[in-house]
This record gives sequence, structure tokens and C-alpha cells, in this order.
Amino acid sequence: MGETEGPTATKPIVLHTYPLGPNPLKTAIVLEELGLPYEYRWMEFDQVHQEPYININPNGRVPAIEDPNTNMVLWESAAINEYLVQTYDKTQKLWALSMDKAHGFFFRHYEYLPSAVSRYRGEIRRIIGVMNKVLADKEYLVANRCTIADLGFIPWDEQVHNICEGQEWLQTIEQDYPHWCAWRRRLLARPAVQKVLADRAKALADAGPSTIPKNWEREMKIIK
Repeated sequence: MGETEGPTATKPIVLHTYPLGPNPLKTAIVLEELGLPYEYRWMEFDQVHQEPYININPNGRVPAIEDPNTNMVLWESAAINEYLVQTYDKTQKLWALSMDKAHGFFFRHYEYLPSAVSRYRGEIRRIIGVMNKVLADKEYLVANRCTIADLGFIPWDEQVHNICEGQEWLQTIEQDYPHWCAWRRRLLARPAVQKVLADRAKALADAGPSTIPKNWEREMKIIK
């Protein structure tokens, strides 16, 4: 593919994030894959919903970016990643035919509902099964190369073992879904992915237990 014209990132792009949020990892991985200069602005959970951050993202969610190279302020990971590849991916390295947002399931409810927990654990298994079939004859989801369509799944796929802890099918996941597991290993082996996951692990260690919202501790107990 030929190169496309566009701006060059000479100043670090600011990535506003929170150590526990999966979606900011999508953007950090794309920034790393594209070799763009960037810097983290780590926040505590309560700061996400307060000024000055809500002046950047009124929705009070992470991630958000500030790009001093184009004076762009943007939030929502799917929109940010599409902006990054359209603006800076001059060789179309990470372009995909579809840039739809990858969805994940997580249990964030203040009441324990066994039927809901069972349903969404089953849905996780069903989606992994669908992807296993899609990946049966290909290494990546589209274009036979790694794109943002693949990279967007990494943060949520990393949650599967926590969310589904205690499920018998986790013990045979390699046997049941070999193509999905092989695809996941390929993604996790990428240097950009390893660096971003290491950055997040360090941020969590530096922040300590205070970074975990109180209701998360209760949720993680009741879903097991």
C-alpha cells in the first residue's frame, strides 16, 4: 500500500486514562503500534467524574486524548482509534475494512442476579465460539493481517478468566477454542501489546488498593 499524506506527530499525544479501565488500553496499543509519541495522564477513579477532566470529556469516561499536533480533543476509544489510523497510519498498517467497536461483557450491577451472571457468562462462551469459527482459516479477523479490529479485543479478552472464574469450560478452553486461543497468543506476543499491559500493571501497582472502587470488591466476590 502506498503512503497517504497527513500530519506528523512531533509532540506527545496525551492519553487520559485510569488504571482499571480496559478501553484506554485499546488506544494505548494503537499509539504504540503506530510508533507515535504519547504520554499517560493517570487518574484515580473519582477524578474521572470531576473537573478538570469533565471539561475534556463531559461524559466522564476514559479514554480521552489531546493531540497538540492537530489541536484535536477526542473521547470514546473507537472514535479515537479511527482518528489515529486515519490521521497518522500513512502506510495503512492497522486499517480495517470495518472499524466497529468491539464489545465486552462485565458484571457491574449492585444487586446479585444469578440469572444475569449465568446469561452473560454463557454469552461470553458463545462469542468466543463464534470467533473461533471465524478464525479457523485465518490468522486475523480482516485483511489477513493485524488491524485495530483485532487489537480492540485485547483488553476485554484479558478479563475473561476473572469474569468466568470457576467455570468448568475454562479448564478446557485451549481444547474447545484452539483458533481463538492461537489468535490471542499472537496478539499478546506483539511488543506494543506487551508494553502497554506492562504499563498498566505498573500503574496499578503504584496506585495500590485505593484505585479499586469499593463496589468492585463486592462484585468480584459475588460473581465467583
